[in-house]
Amino acid sequence: MNTNPKQVIHLNPEDNVAVAISELASGTSLKDFGLSCLDTIPAGHKIALRTIHTGEAIKKYGQVIGFASNNIPAGGHVHTQNCRMGDFSRDYAMGMDAVETSYVPEEERLTFQGFVRDDGKVGTRNYIGVLATVSCSVSVARLIANGVPEERLSHFPRVDGIVSLGHGSGCGMADDNEGFSLLQRTLAGYARNPNFAAILLVGLGCEVNNLDCFLENRSLQTGPMLRTLNIQDTGGSRETVMRGIEAITDMLEEANCVERQRVSASHLVLGLECGGSDAYSGITANPALGAAVDCLVQAGGTAILSETPEIYGAEHLLTRRANHPKIAEKLIERIHWWEAHTARFGGAINNNPTPGNKAGGLTTILEKSLGAAAKGGTTNLTEVYGYAEPVSARGLVFMDTPGYDTVSVTGMIAGGANLVCFTTGRGTVCGFKPVPTLKLASNTGMYQRLKDDMDVNCGKILDGSATIKEMGEDIFHLILDTASGKPTKSELLGFGDNEFVPWQFGAVM
Repeated sequence: MNTNPKQVIHLNPEDNVAVAISELASGTSLKDFGLSCLDTIPAGHKIALRTIHTGEAIKKYGQVIGFASNNIPAGGHVHTQNCRMGDFSRDYAMGMDAVETSYVPEEERLTFQGFVRDDGKVGTRNYIGVLATVSCSVSVARLIANGVPEERLSHFPRVDGIVSLGHGSGCGMADDNEGFSLLQRTLAGYARNPNFAAILLVGLGCEVNNLDCFLENRSLQTGPMLRTLNIQDTGGSRETVMRGIEAITDMLEEANCVERQRVSASHLVLGLECGGSDAYSGITANPALGAAVDCLVQAGGTAILSETPEIYGAEHLLTRRANHPKIAEKLIERIHWWEAHTARFGGAINNNPTPGNKAGGLTTILEKSLGAAAKGGTTNLTEVYGYAEPVSARGLVFMDTPGYDTVSVTGMIAGGANLVCFTTGRGTVCGFKPVPTLKLASNTGMYQRLKDDMDVNCGKILDGSATIKEMGEDIFHLILDTASGKPTKSELLGFGDNEFVPWQFGAVM
């Protein structure tokens, strides 16, 4: 990568644009490229390095990010006013770039202190969860979770807390469609997530997603650490809250008996997310996270890349690394499904980026996707999963989710993620109980403004004080420390109770 820290970044020799490090006033001379800025170029935005003719491909990262809608002179500002989407061929070359992963020998792998569960999975936190099966029971579930006094909880230091998770669905839906299956799959995935020591399920009693149906469909067995309450059967809200608090009090004793043990990093399942992205996300935070993912995969761990609409236009970079053509075909099929799905509602899969993304310098979904895909590092793609499906493969996997951050992360946690890394350029603030979430800032300015929300400053790469590889190694070690109990910024702020958002689609009746 050729950089001039004072002015622009030119990412690839094939690129006909460069990215401004800071705002460039009109008339600023770029001596390395023999041109001057014809317009004011905001920080993170693109400048044409030569004349780009109408219809010509605009390239960044060595890849097509759009096409010129009119002639763009050298030194001109390249953005939504003169760059548009267009069809172009992508060589999926299934598996062509797949190479054997260089694994670290088991005896040399780094470790963390985790909670080993009876099924062999390992938690990075030790929560008790109160899950509402339907929107009608959300308030009661929350009253139960909030009803255990802090003084009582203080007697159980190995329990991280009690979290209630509610949602806006569970009834007014057919019980034989994909929307119903997705909801049940998501709830069951949370009930099985290793970061929960125990679960209390709270239903109303007359809903479509009733407790008996849910337990049977998802092969869940009740017991001392998985209990249920129906409000209508228990005698109303007050009685259910009292019974719920009693159940939680009983489960606290056993949950507190579990101690952290030293385990291999291979037990980590890392969810990868980016939100509130800017043009620096694909240059700093995402590739730095990708470098950390490579470290994790080489240690035998798993990383989940997601957000299908936000790898659109970059999917060929993943199919080329697929372990098997059938894995690549699964990903392509999901792309085609999204094209049809958005078309049915009068939209388009390329109707992105968001206003915040555009303000940060991202012009098209192709540009955004190319930067987002960098989170996945460089190792082989080992499997493709549907939303909230249990993740069992090791290495880099893909989960089909929407691009909406909270929905995407909810799916990955349901799939078994026990830690999340979230990159952001504009400054997204959120957390996702029961899973710790590390926030990776793409630029120093935002990191300093939101220092109480951001865990890592990947802007050091732009500032020249760290390389992508160094940053990735630092992130990997922070992942291990966090998995061992070090609190994240979002945990210190108390975030995570309201970001449970299962993917909901289909008729509401």
